[in-house]
Formats: sequence, structure tokens, C-alpha cells
Amino acid sequence: MSAYIFVHFKETTSPEGEQVYLGLSKDGFVWEKVNDGNPVAWCYYGDKGARDFTITYCKYTHKYYIIGTDLSLAYGMRNQYKHSWKEIARNGSKAFSIWESEDLIHWSEQRLAILGDENFGCLWAPDVIFDGESGDYILHWSSAHQSNDFGDKAIYYSRTRDFLHFSKPELLYRKPDGGGVIDSAIYEEDGKFYLFVKSERNPARIQMLQADSVLGPYQKMDAFDKSMSVIEEGLYEAPTAVKLDDGRWCLFLDYYGVPGAGQGYVPFVSENLSVGKFIRADEKFEFPYGFKHGTILKITQEDYERIKNHTFVEEDKR
Repeated sequence: MSAYIFVHFKETTSPEGEQVYLGLSKDGFVWEKVNDGNPVAWCYYGDKGARDFTITYCKYTHKYYIIGTDLSLAYGMRNQYKHSWKEIARNGSKAFSIWESEDLIHWSEQRLAILGDENFGCLWAPDVIFDGESGDYILHWSSAHQSNDFGDKAIYYSRTRDFLHFSKPELLYRKPDGGGVIDSAIYEEDGKFYLFVKSERNPARIQMLQADSVLGPYQKMDAFDKSMSVIEEGLYEAPTAVKLDDGRWCLFLDYYGVPGAGQGYVPFVSENLSVGKFIRADEKFEFPYGFKHGTILKITQEDYERIKNHTFVEEDKR
């Protein structure tokens, strides 16, 4: 039986929320906090805060990687970003924060991987999928770009095999009917690829798309739109999904429609991705606190026990 780890941050007005937090689960629904709900890794460089995490394992380096948006609202919104999301989108960090580990408990010091240049706005919300055809890992994210005067955001990607060296960013997906897209997540099932994104407008909803190749072209799945029509528009973001041991898929959407403790993820379950139909499953879900934009990774029961029983101490933070 698999277990699950969830890397995430907390939406607070103070800097400690924009650090690396972990959750653990034996079934993907009932979660428990790690390190008594305190960070397991910290930001010391760049914006000195990180958000919108992903976690992956690299078969070439035999290491785990946590990658996050280099952004602190606690520090930056009051300072260099002048209380403006537009300023962040255009002039935010061109780097991602990266931590690495061989055992999921001892994490390296934060390093910055600069993937953007003057043509890019802030690099948001990274995620990773392995491309079996090329043997590369595809790191993808959303950015504004000078090609449309830093207007509606699109999804870009870079290839890597070691998470040290990255190819030049290229466009992966731009919404054809207008409106930016952010928070991309890509999964493969039975030779097909499925892309989840948050459409920022027209409509302001999570969308699901399908393609025969990891790089597309992607076509929107109307069945998913229909199953999501029962939830409010403009209140969900940061899709992340995991395939459970029984073959079903659990899609988590980050509900940000209320301030404070009411925020957090909501689960939706589907028999398979090709159908595109997801059913809300709140009654099965439990987490000890509201947790924000992250990613789930399957781990072993041995990993679960090791992380659960580890005492994180100051030297673990470097």
C-alpha cells in the first residue's frame, strides 16, 4: 500500500507561513501534520519566502526535489511590489526556489534556479512531469511575457535531467479564447496527457484539457466543465491530483473564497481521467489546518514511518 506526502505553505501575513511545510496521509484523504505543523525547510535567498510548491523524485540523481515560487507577500507586498499584484506579475522573481533530499527528511539549503530573463514576468507555480518519450523531466509554470506586453499569462516549460541544468523556456499552452492561465498540473494515464489549469477569466474556473503528447496540443474537456459547474466560479485554484491505490484519481482544488481558516483544499474523485467527471468528496477529507497551494507525491509506507517519526531539529534547516 502507498502512502502520500503533501508539500505546501500556509497563507499567513507573517513570513513563517511562506516556508516549506509537509503533510502525511495513508489514504490520500485523512492527513496529519509533520514537524508539529512547523516548516521543514526555510527560505534565506531571493524574496526570502516561497509559495506554490511541487515535489518530485528524479530517477537520474536519486533525489527528491521541492520547487516553489520565489515570492514573499509578507515582505514584498509591502515593499518592492507596492501592494500590487500587477507589479508582482511583471517584475517578480525570474527564479524558482529548490531544495533537495535523499530521504525526505534532511533537506538541502535553498538554492535559486534562474529560468526567466527580461522577457518574462514572475515565474509562478511550478510543477513537474516526466516525459517518457524524451527521458527528460518537464518543469512547467505560468508567466506573463513581453510578447503580449505582460498581459494574459500562459504556461511555459523547460527540460531537465538533474534539476541543475535547464533548457531555454518555451511556450507550452496559451488559452485560445482569451484570459490568462496559471497553476498548471499535468498527468499521464493510458498514453494520454491531462492538463489542469486555472483560467483567470472567460471563465474564472479550473479547466481540464487532453492531448496525445505531453506538450500538446491540448483540447478542453467539456465533461469536466459540466461536473465542475456545481461549484462557485472564481473561488478555486491550484489543482493537484494523485492516482490512488484503488485506481481512482483524487483531484484537490485550493478553495480561497473566504479569508482565514476557511481556506484550504477540497477533494474531488474520478474513476479515471479520460471520463473527466469528478465528484466532490468533502466528507472523507480531514487536515489539521488550512493548507495552501502544493502537490502530492506517492511514497512508501517505510517513507511514511521515517518522516512521521523524525524529529526535525535546527540543523535540518541548515
